[in-house]
Amino acid sequence: MRAIVFERFGDPEVLHLVDRPEPDPGPGEVLVRVAFSGVNPTDWKTRRGPGPGQPSEDPPFPKMVPNQDGAGTIVEVGEGVPAQRVGERVWLWEAAWQRADGTAQELVTLPARQAVPLPEGASLELGACLGIPALTAHRCLTVTEDGPRHLGPDTLAGRAVLVAGGAGAVGHAAIELARWSGAQVVTTVSSPEKAELARAAGAHHVVNYRSEDAALAVRRLFPNGVDIIVEVAPGANAELDQAVLDHRGTIVAYASDRDSVALRIRPFMVTNARYQFVLVYTEPASAKSRALEDVQMAVAAGSLKAGREAGLPLHRFPLERAAEAHRAVEENIVGKVILEI
Repeated sequence: MRAIVFERFGDPEVLHLVDRPEPDPGPGEVLVRVAFSGVNPTDWKTRRGPGPGQPSEDPPFPKMVPNQDGAGTIVEVGEGVPAQRVGERVWLWEAAWQRADGTAQELVTLPARQAVPLPEGASLELGACLGIPALTAHRCLTVTEDGPRHLGPDTLAGRAVLVAGGAGAVGHAAIELARWSGAQVVTTVSSPEKAELARAAGAHHVVNYRSEDAALAVRRLFPNGVDIIVEVAPGANAELDQAVLDHRGTIVAYASDRDSVALRIRPFMVTNARYQFVLVYTEPASAKSRALEDVQMAVAAGSLKAGREAGLPLHRFPLERAAEAHRAVEENIVGKVILEI
């Protein structure tokens, strides 16, 4: 079978196409024929390797197959997995987390729990866009101290959610999940094109922070402030977040735009605010189980979508052009990049 591998950290060009033996599923595993492999920022960051001063100079496995997310069809099951799962269309998550085998290959084995049945009517392309973005967005919306642990119709009713960077993959999923759950959603974007995508995703309000005072615009919409901020750039947005957060509100940062963030303590203390960081890989198994259940319901309800008309343009690359796909994500292309296997 064909697979993309890298044997050293570095630029996208370290990715190359090889032929390798077809794998067999072990106990508790499934063998999936991959149709689409999703590319996330975490994938190119893993390929680039640890930052300066960190100990490892080589990947932890001799040959690493990149990419956490994907979608395909189960073609074989290992011991302990129901035989009726053969033929299931599934979406995959965390395939490459602490493993050598991601989804950028024709066949992949992974624990059965990480191959989730794709609801009827949902495309395999959509399945490849779920994984890390949807699970991250779910955790950002449910990690608050007094918020719901599950999402669904009306679970966020009466709450205001600000999604920073609503045209990104996680931002897109956060808008859709928050809207599905009954929240009022406002998002910040940097261009009219991204504003159009955020509205297509379902944002009630869109603020272009380059053409207007974002803090003033959000406060006009929500005089008391917002309850949850789903934050992609905590450094650049530190003052904005502080200016628009409601009493007992929560800022949830799932990415970083710099090594440190300067916060003024007293205003956050007075409002009993909360600052929360999220890395989906190290979240508790119970949180991931809830997210899987809720994402499945949202997909079945038609509330999670992909494609330009849904606010998430798809950029397709054939498997042999995996390096170009990684570079596109690394250069912040607007939309979701997927490899067609």
